[in-house]
Amino acid sequence: MPAKSSTIVTALTAAALVAVGVLGYQASASAPDTLAPARKDGSHGSTAPKNPGREKDRPRPVAVPTGSGEGRRVVYALGAKRVWLVGADGNAIRTFQVAPSTVSPPAGSYAVTSRSVSITGSDGIAIEHVVRFASVDGAVIGFSAAVDGSMPKPDPSKRTGGIRESRDDGKAMWEFALRGSKVVVVS
Repeated sequence: MPAKSSTIVTALTAAALVAVGVLGYQASASAPDTLAPARKDGSHGSTAPKNPGREKDRPRPVAVPTGSGEGRRVVYALGAKRVWLVGADGNAIRTFQVAPSTVSPPAGSYAVTSRSVSITGSDGIAIEHVVRFASVDGAVIGFSAAVDGSMPKPDPSKRTGGIRESRDDGKAMWEFALRGSKVVVVS
C-alpha cells in the first residue's frame, strides 16, 4: 500500500523542525549571552564622568603594553597577569587582572580557535565563557571564569591551561573575543 501524501508531508515537516532546532542550538553556543541594549538617543555612551567629584581618586588606567601590535585585539601580559581588550583605534576598552594557569603560551600572536558557553575545567571546576586560543604540549590555553566566582590558585602539579578571570570580565571577554579574534601574548 503506498504511503499517503499527508504522512510524507508530516515526516518531512518533522525532519525540517529537527534540523532547524539543531542549527539554532549550534548558533546559540557561539553567540554572546546578551546584547547591549540600544540607546534611544542614538549615542553609544556618555562622555561625562559618572562621579565628577571623585575623578582624582580613581586609579590611572594601565596602558596597553607597547609592542603588542595594532588594531582590535586581546593582549595578555604574562608577567603583569593582566589582560587588555583593545579596540580598533588601539585604545583599551577594558583591562583586568587574571589568575594564570600552570602552563603559559609563549609570547606571540594567536587567534581565538574555539569557544564554549560552559564546561567543566581541567581542574574539575564548572567554568563559563571559555575562549581558547593556543595549545602547549597538549594543554589547551584559554580564558574562562569559574561559575562560582572563585579564582583559585592552580595546583602546580597539574598541567592546566585555564587563565581565570572574574565572571564580569569573562562576560566582557566572551562578547569581545569571537572566533578568529587576535590574541597577543607579551612577557
